[in-house]
Order: sequence, then C-alpha cells, then structure tokens
Amino acid sequence: MKMYQIFAFISMLFAGLTSVVAKVGLKNVSGDTGLAVRTSFVFLFIWLNIVMFHSLKEFTHLTRKDIIFLGLSALTTSLSWIFYYKAIKIGNVSEVALIDKASIVLTLFLAIVFLREPLTWQILVGCLLILAGLWVLVLK
Repeated sequence: MKMYQIFAFISMLFAGLTSVVAKVGLKNVSGDTGLAVRTSFVFLFIWLNIVMFHSLKEFTHLTRKDIIFLGLSALTTSLSWIFYYKAIKIGNVSEVALIDKASIVLTLFLAIVFLREPLTWQILVGCLLILAGLWVLVLK
C-alpha cells in the first residue's frame, strides 16, 4: 500500500468519527456556534502540527497563486462546514453524511476536467455506485 493511501485511510477513520462526535456536541447550541468552537480547535491543532513537525520557513515557498487558491479552498470549506453543521443539527447524521460524501462525484469530475487526472473504469464504477446509493437514499 502506498503512503498516500495509508494517509487517506487514516483520514477516513477520523472523518467517520467527526460527525457523530459533533452531533453530540451540538446538543445545546446551534450548528453555527458548534462550528465556531470546532474550528477554533482545528486552528489550534493545525498550528501545533506545523510547529512540532514542520518548519515555519515553508511559508516562504508560498506564491501569490498558492495563497489565492488556498484562500478559495478555505472559502468553499467554510461554506461546506456551515451548511453541514446546520444539516446535522436538525437531521440524521447518517443521512446527511451520505449526501455530503456524494460530493466526491463532483470532486472526481473536476479533477478529471481541470487537473487532467485519468478516468479509469474503477473510478467510473465507484462514481456510479455512489450515485446509486444517493438515489436509493433520496427515494426513501
């Protein structure tokens, strides 16, 4: 197994825990308040990671284009999280998570079109299965 695949599986593990733990933390507050608290912790943990395992000199390698695209990524992440937290506050985490994770279909399409990543039969079948699962969920 390649290192990036190991990292991706570890990410999957923690992402799977995230929504359930967040739902419990939203018991007495709005999704926006919960997200603000969560994001504050994320900010702290990311900076601790940088200080402990990386060099701050790495920031000198950033270009204006890098900063613009990372900023756009932050904007889209923020909007995604805002609506995700609103959804899990009032809905079932299992249903919200399934709908949210269908975003991978859009991600794969954009990666193929804009990043020129290859479209393999495995990716195509995986996308179709995700869309089929979303369709089953919506039909309930």
